[in-house]
Amino acid sequence: MNTKSTASNLAVRLAGLIYSTASYLVFLLTVLYLIGFLGRVIVPKNIDDGVTVGGWTAALINTSLLALFAVQHTVMARKNFKAWLIRFIPVSAERSTYVLLSSLVLMLIFWLWRPITTDLWTVDSPLGRALLTGVFWTGWGIVLLATVLISHFELFGLKQAVDRFRNAVPRAQPFKTPLLYKIVRHPLYLGFLIAFWATPDMTAGHFLFALGFSIYIFMGAHIEEKDLVTLFGEPYRRYQREVSMVFPLPRRKRTPPE
Repeated sequence: MNTKSTASNLAVRLAGLIYSTASYLVFLLTVLYLIGFLGRVIVPKNIDDGVTVGGWTAALINTSLLALFAVQHTVMARKNFKAWLIRFIPVSAERSTYVLLSSLVLMLIFWLWRPITTDLWTVDSPLGRALLTGVFWTGWGIVLLATVLISHFELFGLKQAVDRFRNAVPRAQPFKTPLLYKIVRHPLYLGFLIAFWATPDMTAGHFLFALGFSIYIFMGAHIEEKDLVTLFGEPYRRYQREVSMVFPLPRRKRTPPE
């Protein structure tokens, strides 16, 4: 390989690394904004802020935004779409593109969300408020820990770009169930559910957001499980029989290997 070709290849790999790093940083800022959006802290616009419109109009707008996120997330996660996408971009950039577009759709939700401020519950007790706020932050802690346990940077596309930049051969992750994954199969989703629902001040708008994302989480989990069974086969089927999907339940009796 001549010097010019080597330099060109290096430039392409460097561009991919910059793209994936930028996508990861956008994702990180988006998640931090999401925390403030739901927790009503720091961010300039939270879930109960914004232009007020009629209740039914707001519900229609917000439901459409949630549906857009669900469609984008579901379509881009499918194998057929991934196969189509990597005809135009490197395989190493596929996950970063998914993460970036998911972040952009979330930004659109933040921007266009219309508040529905009817109170469904309000906890006045200082202790009760503190407890629910603590549960809210615990949910986000579970989300972070769940990603770290299964390779945080690979989940969000950065590891793939680093491997390509280093010319390292990608290695498939083995099936493993560290810590939280021994309690539930999807602790990431459990963390999100806790964070979405734990609030001392539940408005109708917040309720719609939590409900919409909760429905999608369970739909997405069932679709994801099919892919995981295809990927890992009988070990994952045995895992399904022994460990509950999202909510912690008593561990089922271990099934002997076939």
